[in-house]
Amino acid sequence: MVPRGGDARFGAGADDTGCTILHVDMDAFYASVEVRKRPDLAGRPVVVGGIGPRGVVSSASYEARTYGVRSAMPTGRARALCPGAVFLPVDMAAYAEASRAVMAIFNDVTPLVEPLSVDEAFLDVAGAARLLGPPASIAALIRRRVSEEQGLSCSVGVASTKFVAKLGSTRAKPDGVIVVPRDQVLDFLHPLPVDALWGVGEKASETLRRLGLATVGAVAEAPVGMLRSALGEAAAAHLHELSWGRDPRQVSVEHVEKSIGAEVTFDTDVADVEVIKRALLDLSTKVGARLRRADQAGRTVSIKVRLADFRTVNRSRTLGTATDVAHEIFATAWALYQALRPGDRIRLVGVRVEGLAVASGSARQPELGAPEHGWREAEAAADAAAARFGRSVVRPASLLTGERMEIRPRPSVVPLSDPRSPS
Repeated sequence: MVPRGGDARFGAGADDTGCTILHVDMDAFYASVEVRKRPDLAGRPVVVGGIGPRGVVSSASYEARTYGVRSAMPTGRARALCPGAVFLPVDMAAYAEASRAVMAIFNDVTPLVEPLSVDEAFLDVAGAARLLGPPASIAALIRRRVSEEQGLSCSVGVASTKFVAKLGSTRAKPDGVIVVPRDQVLDFLHPLPVDALWGVGEKASETLRRLGLATVGAVAEAPVGMLRSALGEAAAAHLHELSWGRDPRQVSVEHVEKSIGAEVTFDTDVADVEVIKRALLDLSTKVGARLRRADQAGRTVSIKVRLADFRTVNRSRTLGTATDVAHEIFATAWALYQALRPGDRIRLVGVRVEGLAVASGSARQPELGAPEHGWREAEAAADAAAARFGRSVVRPASLLTGERMEIRPRPSVVPLSDPRSPS
């Protein structure tokens, strides 16, 4: 198999001796999961993201990308570029479920898996070679299993370092594999544009290009003093090492989420306090559910408020004990907003819980006079109902009044106790 770009030196049959680091990246993940749910969308341009006038593209199928649609692009711009595309809202529950299934495949191959996000991970396969074969064969196995078991495609970079493996998977897309032999790292690396280096964003790229450093090879050959003058001591040393393919970092399985949050951009600027309050409630409910699903709890609750003039304000409060309860998250978020009193129309609000730890091992201080079974139990029951019947059966608005959360079965659902219920 010849990789994207047509250079057979880096195909699946290249020498993979010592190339025990894999970077696996799912292809157009959100869009691909949506197509899997609706096979009639196969081959059509599909765009996932905020579908309102202020929405942003989260994922685009490769058919949509041929029109110039890209992630992080305003949805309005995407509609102008590809008016015939199918635009769908984000369904994080579906993507999280698909992610767990894909990560389970990775963990079947090796216990040394370092997830970077829901759709990509580093794997160290040195210990799997005796059972599963050389790294390129393991990459082929992973791609085959992801396709056959999940109906999704992924691209894999195989290399001796994390940095080069990640570059490989990027250049293998879509649905490809690149092997970068240890003795050909510089042949692969040096022709690449300078912004292929980790840490080189738009501003740094412009700075380096003004100095005539348009490729990774040019950065490698440049005097370190020149880089230091342009970018500073730390960045210069970092880029110099990467430009020579030196990356000593190992695959780390101790990957822990630092925070879990959610935010919403209103279609039009909002001044109605009740609308903002209900938005914070909805976001707190989502964050609480995600925390419980990940078995995480955090002590710090923060809010993000973006005003109509794009000024952004953040406020946070640290609680006495860690929480994964939407009732507590919302109460804190709303108190923070009331104390902020922005006094202007609001464009965006967000809620985030930080300082995470494993919830099952976190001590919880019960509230004075609180019943033995309280909000957490109610919300856990709501999670179970939502998983079975959909989130629409749960009415979280009772958090606004302090009533117990209500779970309402949909009329079309047969009650579980009904003898007609299927086994």
